[in-house]
Amino acid sequence: MPDTNLAQAIEATNDAGSAYDTNIKYLLADKQILARILKYTIKEFQDMEIPDIINSIGDDIEIESRPVDPGLSNLGQVKRTDTEDNVPGEGKIFYDIRFTAYHLQDEIKFLINLEAQKSSDPKKLGYHLENRIVFYLARMISAQKQTEFFHSDYDSLKRVRSIWICQGNEENGDSIEEISLDKKTVYGNPESTYGTDLVKGIIINIRNRENVKSSQNILISMLEDLISQTDIEQKKRILTEEYGMIMTTELEGRIQTMCNWSENIRDMAIQKGIEEERLNAIERMLRANATKEQIISFGYTEEEIATVENALLINS
Repeated sequence: MPDTNLAQAIEATNDAGSAYDTNIKYLLADKQILARILKYTIKEFQDMEIPDIINSIGDDIEIESRPVDPGLSNLGQVKRTDTEDNVPGEGKIFYDIRFTAYHLQDEIKFLINLEAQKSSDPKKLGYHLENRIVFYLARMISAQKQTEFFHSDYDSLKRVRSIWICQGNEENGDSIEEISLDKKTVYGNPESTYGTDLVKGIIINIRNRENVKSSQNILISMLEDLISQTDIEQKKRILTEEYGMIMTTELEGRIQTMCNWSENIRDMAIQKGIEEERLNAIERMLRANATKEQIISFGYTEEEIATVENALLINS
């Protein structure tokens, strides 16, 4: 069996910061993951079996900046390119993941955008996430002109869905929210609700799974397990036994990389804390008029002492 998207993405760069965020996107872009997200967020897919949803996802999955050779297994990502939406006079925006999905029975084509957010807190973002979602939905609609429809054929607009996975919520912060159009008759006889399902934004709020119970929502529970810092063997067992994932070589490798990057981030944080504490200790001794020889006798280096002396000189 050829490697699928889930297994390939684990073997990228070892930059613990941006690489970790990038790998989450590649992990989410696997069709096994996307199918489960569609099943539990978009009503048209909720009664479909996972293999059928996988088959309904187009081969136009876009993420990051490099194209990948086509022809991978149907379980994986087929194409990835930088997903740029450029409207003349309005600037550019970039999407984490974009793809199409088809509900063949009802002959519906969906244009879908999936975003991974570290937080939805407006104090951290500097804006309200709902406004950004509305903006993305509007761009996904306006970008259809001359691609999905031409001239004034507005009835050919395709349905758009913008799904946002927001991490870092509190213990009771697991939830799924929906933003949609609402048609209301303010005078006269009610008319049809045609068009109200054209655009929808979905916010999936997930938590830090450290010391919290599993969510009662199966999608949230799966996503929290997927990006948790759980031991790799345990994570593979959970994804296979509890969520029915097929543990391909690619998926297994990608999970391994996720775990390695998580460990790198923790190790870097620990090391940084140790280094800062050593420098703080040297500063305290210098302010107490300790000699360089005395400081070195406690196990500190001349390079560390010079770093602190330079910092004190600059700040003096």
